[in-house]
Amino acid sequence: MKMAGQKEVPCIYVVSDSVGETGELAVRAASIQFHPVSFQIRRFAYIDSKEKIDALMEEARQASAVIVFTLVIPDLRDYLIEQALKYNIISIDLLGPIIGSLEKVLGRPSRHIPGIIHRLDEDYFKKVDAVEFAVKYDDGRDPRGILQADIVLVGVSRTSKTPLSMYLAHKKFKVANVPLVPELKPPDELFAIDGRKIVGLKINPDKLNMIRKERLKALGLAATASYANMDRIKQELVYADEVMKRLGCLVIDVSNKAVEETAGIILDAFRLKS
Repeated sequence: MKMAGQKEVPCIYVVSDSVGETGELAVRAASIQFHPVSFQIRRFAYIDSKEKIDALMEEARQASAVIVFTLVIPDLRDYLIEQALKYNIISIDLLGPIIGSLEKVLGRPSRHIPGIIHRLDEDYFKKVDAVEFAVKYDDGRDPRGILQADIVLVGVSRTSKTPLSMYLAHKKFKVANVPLVPELKPPDELFAIDGRKIVGLKINPDKLNMIRKERLKALGLAATASYANMDRIKQELVYADEVMKRLGCLVIDVSNKAVEETAGIILDAFRLKS
């Protein structure tokens, strides 16, 4: 492309069998080194056949373009290089030399699957969304989260609802948790969703008494507070059991289980449902 009073603007085609972001970022990073020279950069994504490469080559030849490519499928990569030589088009393979060198170092072939980095990005952002969801809807803070959650945890205080929510969030599940307290009516949203999405956490009263005493001690409070009173604990557990029966949900005894163990039971249960 020519501009008035200027030399032809260099044209670079970024070619990929996936989105093409990696190639374009590399080209733009390199082009900065030639400032104030400007480049015309065009991205050609999802080039996944020889026919598409043929059409691309004809266009590149007419535009006198340089081709920068990130093709990971060997047959397509080799074909593009062959066609570029045929038409005397400059082509630059960004990933081929790196992949080839790593194959030699590791003594094994690469997977040759386009777009893996974007699948990983998507996986990462799902995890971030789930973690943010768990924080936002922790401890019954906003009952609206119950309707949006993949899993809803219910139980009395100190049954590991929050740690479990975070652990499951790292498995990409959106989790809301709701404390069950005798003086508080359970949110209506709990009874509006499928009980199979709810997991009740129960615990041995002696174990809970010990955990709550340790919690009070950590806070600098007397272990005789009603929070750790055995009668109060039993009252809470009876109430929680009644609510869980009304919900018809899965109930797990967490008395002697690590968070990872309880999470494993939940994950297994939800895999069977899916």
